[in-house]
Amino acid sequence: MSIKEEIKSRILKKEIIFSVIGLGYVGLPLAVEFAEAGFKVVGFDIDRKKIDLINRGKSYIDDIPSERLQPLVEKKILEASDNFDRLKEVDVISICVPTPLRKTKDPDISYILSATKEISKRLKKGHVVILESTTYPGTTEEIIKPELEKTGLKVGKDFFLAFSPERVDPGNKKFTTKNTPKVVGGVTEDCLEIVSTLYSQVIEKVVPVSSPKVAEMTKILENTFRAINIGLVNETAIICDKLGIDVWEVIDAAATKPFGFMPFYPGPGLGGHCIPIDPHYLSWKLKAYNYNARFIQLADEINSSMPYYVVEKISRALNDDGKPINGSKILILGVAYKPDVSDTRESPALDIISLLRERKGIVDYNDPFVPEIREAGLQMKSVPLDEIEKYDIVVITTNHSVYDYREIVERAKMILDTRNATRGIVSPKIYKL
Repeated sequence: MSIKEEIKSRILKKEIIFSVIGLGYVGLPLAVEFAEAGFKVVGFDIDRKKIDLINRGKSYIDDIPSERLQPLVEKKILEASDNFDRLKEVDVISICVPTPLRKTKDPDISYILSATKEISKRLKKGHVVILESTTYPGTTEEIIKPELEKTGLKVGKDFFLAFSPERVDPGNKKFTTKNTPKVVGGVTEDCLEIVSTLYSQVIEKVVPVSSPKVAEMTKILENTFRAINIGLVNETAIICDKLGIDVWEVIDAAATKPFGFMPFYPGPGLGGHCIPIDPHYLSWKLKAYNYNARFIQLADEINSSMPYYVVEKISRALNDDGKPINGSKILILGVAYKPDVSDTRESPALDIISLLRERKGIVDYNDPFVPEIREAGLQMKSVPLDEIEKYDIVVITTNHSVYDYREIVERAKMILDTRNATRGIVSPKIYKL
């Protein structure tokens, strides 16, 4: 029996040991799905706190309640480790590490490189390696494949390599790791067959494509599509403001068209782990081909400027009450990058706080999901809403569903709503984006 057939047989019998490098918002849910499907799972991370929490059955990821994790740990189906020598014990290695941008907006693939080197030191015949971290087209074949083949083992013959982009949407109750279609691109046909077989045991639908580059580009396109359309609707909001038109009413009306239109909504800027970052991976890659990705750059310019636009709107609203930002008490309502999650990565609310403080505003925030902020040069704790009346203006930057917006409107002196959270509430106190 060939190595390929042996691995496929063991996958179908659930005899393989699945592993994940990187136990964050992508890696831990993936590990849990495989464990719940009956596979033994080992998770790897360099963060000892995460390791200890998982091995006690305690989850730190919003989408994975501890009640779901704990039984898997107690039954010894899932465990976590920071000892990478244990990669020798496993059969499948999924790389789910961060891929941030440097300050220059160039890709930082150092975490991918580090994980790959750890794998290379322990690579054995029959290993299946899958990159899930979002990156530029070509990474799997140009970076990971050569590093692993330095061992003398050959891809498609001795070990198997593929790219399968993560499509996690934190806080989404409808689409999870299990029921979101899984795109897979293998370096060889055998790589594709093995990885497709693997994921089909856990994920409801697997979408095979012809190469890792196609799979890598698929993820970049998905988020570039969103970034550009959000940039368009953010500029539309600015245009409507200048024309004295309610942009939210315009979008609602346009959305009644049953074809040819998809509604996107403006906001205070882009946040999260994907949409503000992923398009820059493509833009950077294309510089090597002497091509300027103009749509991407223009959308980034508009989206990045939105916190400044929000601060200007705050200034105008306060000015209507005869007050400057300097010395005004301002409450930011919601600092997570999206509703009903605790994730503040790239959140525009943090930029807005910093800009208001630069103008000597007295700024507090409230967020039931984020008890404190220790990033972006900020050290703050969420304040209660008991004294909302003392603030000169309340700025809704994240439309958490737990907020009672009618009560907030009644109690606040003035509101700037950047998310249309006060839809249906009529009050002269309300200013909108």
